[in-house]
Amino acid sequence: MDDVCRRVRTFCDGFGVTVPVLQAPMAGACPPSLAAAVAGAGGMGACGAVLHGPEQIGEWMKAFRTGSPSGSVQLNVWVPDFPGPGPQERERLAADAAAFLGEFGTAGESGGWSGPPPYREQCEAMLASQPTVVSSIMGLFEPGYVRRLRAAGIAWFACATTLEEALAAQEAGADAVVAQGMEAGGHRGSFDPEDAERTDIGLFALVPWFADHLRVPVVAAGGIGDGRGVAAALALGASAVQVGTALLRSPEAAIEAEWADALDGLGPEATLTTHAYTGRLARAVTTPFLQAWQRPEAPCPAPFPDQAGLVGRWRAGGAPEVDPLNYFAGQSAALASPEPAGEIVRRMWQDASALLGSR
Repeated sequence: MDDVCRRVRTFCDGFGVTVPVLQAPMAGACPPSLAAAVAGAGGMGACGAVLHGPEQIGEWMKAFRTGSPSGSVQLNVWVPDFPGPGPQERERLAADAAAFLGEFGTAGESGGWSGPPPYREQCEAMLASQPTVVSSIMGLFEPGYVRRLRAAGIAWFACATTLEEALAAQEAGADAVVAQGMEAGGHRGSFDPEDAERTDIGLFALVPWFADHLRVPVVAAGGIGDGRGVAAALALGASAVQVGTALLRSPEAAIEAEWADALDGLGPEATLTTHAYTGRLARAVTTPFLQAWQRPEAPCPAPFPDQAGLVGRWRAGGAPEVDPLNYFAGQSAALASPEPAGEIVRRMWQDASALLGSR
């Protein structure tokens, strides 16, 4: 058996899957039905829990288990940012961003973000929910929490965008490292928010770089939309792949029709990276609203979560030119199809297996 087959089989046996395709934990676009469909096809379902309170995390897991009693699943959370700007600078940035948003119309009363996510409570709820995997993005878990995960039989996957981050995750006890290439849709997982703009590494440069330096398995994420991408990532040293945008047009994802339609035939050049939606760098469909934030006279968006709250207020008010949704998308969005998620996952693996010459 060749090296690729050994790596894939070891990963699958270790994490309760039969297909090395993981759903990306996309906050706001990962209903239990989507995760259950992916798990039902032999992959690993996921929930991006940054928007969830502890009760919602428990409810999500109950719903997932109803649809997939024994399926493999990961719960993901954002590790809080570095200290960032002080209160006065933060207030100034928010004021500048609010003034710029005022050019688009009037604000509503509330934007849905009243402060940072309840990270500690989220961590406790994930531990209590007993998923297969708890995963981190934007940083690393504390040693005490890692010990508690291990004692509960829960694996830890850590997202990394550089080898320095990946080695730190391995040293901290991560069971696998998710290599996030710059092609990925949604938020970039750099540990330091200021590094996200400078860290611009493509997945197929990142995967062999990680694989050559890490002892733990590498999961490839970013721009993988079909079996060709799966096969390439595995041939370069990954043990599994993680896909997000490729599943967004499936009926189980249940995203808004306007978002799903924007992905149809979307070329790689039709996405951009922006802080304008949330204050953290993310890849999304290019829209006039996002392009406005790139004009020379535009201010810096406010830090996370202040920017998310401000954008939410203008969405709730009278500002029709503000994007009504966060149109996150990876560079391979055009490969996404409106088929059932389970069929997408199964076909990805069948096509990849044929290309790799494995059974």
